[in-house]
Amino acid sequence: MYKHILKPILFSFNPETAHNIIFKTLAILRHIPFAKQITRSIYCKESPTLEKEVFGIKFPNPVGLAGGLDKNGEFYNEMANFGFGFVEIGSLTPKPQDGNPKPRCFRVPKDKAIINRFGINNKGVKNAVEHLKKVRPEVIVAANISKNTSSINEDAAKDYETSFALLYDLVDMFVVNVSCPNVVGLTALQDISFLSDIVDRLLDLRMYYDEYRPILLKVSPDLAHEQLDEIVEYCLRSGIDGIVAGNTTRSREGLDSLTPEKIDAIGNGGMSGAPVHKKNLELVRYINKISEGKLPIIGVGGIMSGAQAQDMLDAGASLVEIYSGFIFEGPSLVKRIIKYLETSKQNQK
Repeated sequence: MYKHILKPILFSFNPETAHNIIFKTLAILRHIPFAKQITRSIYCKESPTLEKEVFGIKFPNPVGLAGGLDKNGEFYNEMANFGFGFVEIGSLTPKPQDGNPKPRCFRVPKDKAIINRFGINNKGVKNAVEHLKKVRPEVIVAANISKNTSSINEDAAKDYETSFALLYDLVDMFVVNVSCPNVVGLTALQDISFLSDIVDRLLDLRMYYDEYRPILLKVSPDLAHEQLDEIVEYCLRSGIDGIVAGNTTRSREGLDSLTPEKIDAIGNGGMSGAPVHKKNLELVRYINKISEGKLPIIGVGGIMSGAQAQDMLDAGASLVEIYSGFIFEGPSLVKRIIKYLETSKQNQK
């Protein structure tokens, strides 16, 4: 039904309008009796064989929702109803921000790609905190945190500390986003001088809490191997719990359906979707190799099928996340991936 009816309707709107329609619909469904039960009966699949403990957390399945869809941390339970084993909310910044001017999101349907330059638009961390207190999460929640665009890089650590402290008792884990290509200067925070200042302060702050919350670092697939080597070495030395590999890419490789002129017309932005799968798969494989398998990885980027999810796991990922695949393939993708992974695991025995 999604591919033949809902998707054509949603794709007739620009991506941001379609996103708002979907989430307004989810908000309405909260108040309809049995809507949750019906959704879960269609899309959720329990899979004891795929249960996995990573970062000291027991995940019911290894398929998560990547950051950027539930930007404000308001729909984690609704997204869990589609079968996700965990949900990443955000990116969240200390203060609300509008993001970049519109239009700022573009689909390339023939290539199953999305180019966005949202600029981390969100209602701010306090809005997410209020919702998390009001609506208890029924799923493992990872909070993706970042700095405000208005904050200079030298003061960035304060922004991360603020969101970290406000969210700590309300979520299960953190993803430190220093790699979004749509915020001026943000990717520079992947330099060890900035990165160590941010992460060291979060690690020190964590010591004051009774409960342990894993801290993961989200890296860009556009990094050179030399910089990745430094980051992985730092992660292993500092006590970072894992890496999310990777973010969107500035590259336009794989956009075979667009002419160079059309690509130029779209302009700047990070690309996600099918064209980034190979690039991010190699990123996962490389990080796993240089860390000698000691650093847990969440593999994300262009996963459109169970086979591609399995490829990520085979490359060294402990868990996977989807985003663009959820949009292009529909909400049944999670269940299809889980079924494929189950079959694959049985065949390996």
